[in-house]
Amino acid sequence: MDGILYDAQRQGRISFYMTHYGEEAMIGSAIALTSDDVIFGQYREAFMLLYRGFTVDDMVNQCFSNDLDAGKGRQMPIHYGSKKLNFQTISSPLGTQIPQASGAAYALKLSGSNACTICFFGEGAASEGDFHAGLNMAATLKCPVIFFCRNNGFAISTPSSEQYVGDGIASRGIGYGIETIRVDGNDIWAIYNATKAARQIAVEENRPVLIEAMTYRIGHHSTSDDSTKYRDRKEVEERAQFDNPITRLRRYMESKGYWDAEQEDAYRKQARKDILKSFSAAEKRKKPAVKHLFTDVYDELTPNLIRQEKELEELIKKYPEYYNTDDYASS
Repeated sequence: MDGILYDAQRQGRISFYMTHYGEEAMIGSAIALTSDDVIFGQYREAFMLLYRGFTVDDMVNQCFSNDLDAGKGRQMPIHYGSKKLNFQTISSPLGTQIPQASGAAYALKLSGSNACTICFFGEGAASEGDFHAGLNMAATLKCPVIFFCRNNGFAISTPSSEQYVGDGIASRGIGYGIETIRVDGNDIWAIYNATKAARQIAVEENRPVLIEAMTYRIGHHSTSDDSTKYRDRKEVEERAQFDNPITRLRRYMESKGYWDAEQEDAYRKQARKDILKSFSAAEKRKKPAVKHLFTDVYDELTPNLIRQEKELEELIKKYPEYYNTDDYASS
């Protein structure tokens, strides 16, 4: 899916995309949680949604901002969200989800729920003030939250050597009195076991936990980034070849007799076929109805929004050559 949608952006068919290349092992965290646990994602947590039942159709509809997009075309591509799946909608500003996750965890604690929140962020976001506020709040209020830092080494475009001098992000957790562990972020079993243990502490003891997963971003930060400007292409190729999370898992499964090259080839071909089918269907659909420019902010439209909607309708009727709505779904 990453390959197809990344190429689609380069062809001008969607406006933006971010890949998971190099960080695929993080799916181990999804397996360690329950469906009641609330997820606060950053950008590269599509695996969480897929594991919980979000479909490829749901994802490509969102990336195309068509009339089946649950966000009604109001979000950037890959800024997914699902109330049904307990996945809070992703927002672009860095770090805002960290104190939100602490607050939501505190609410879960007060309600007596046997659940926790998990908050994903990168080491770059840990430079934001929200990181410190969120961790301190969770520690002092004893919130059942798992802070999951994906330390991929480059933030948006800044090597970690230029971000901090201390020992990564894990040491900061200790400073706030939070249970902390650093793991190999390319090992799916390490991710699973760390998250499983963290959840047990969070839910049973009402204490926050910080996980720092050391990984390496193989792809560009996003389609707006050119990582060759701040790192050596050869270094990236070597990491992709010798420490690839998918390759590591595949070789493990093959050594145990769970998987083989024939199954791998068949699976990849079928997956590509299924994704292209969803992609083609999503691209052909119309954009959300124009009325959704005004809905959902308030329970009922306010007088000023009613006037604005009426004014827009009149403009569309008066100047159809400038306001062509053929590509939008009917109201």
